[in-house]
Amino acid sequence: MRLEEVGAKALKILGDDRYKLAIMVAKRANQLTNGARPLCELPEKNMKPTDIALIEIAEGKISFNGFANLK
Repeated sequence: MRLEEVGAKALKILGDDRYKLAIMVAKRANQLTNGARPLCELPEKNMKPTDIALIEIAEGKISFNGFANLK
């Protein structure tokens, strides 16, 4: 699946709310950068944290409610 398709799927899961998607991707990418392990199998090695976060959202591995209280 192409990254554009993954982004569209993630956006649809969040009710087409680009603001929520941006917040979730940014916060999850930060967690991944700081040592968190990916919650899904990665199609490629050396993927960017933002791409991994987007895939996790599209697969339903993380939700907005879990990120509401993160700083």
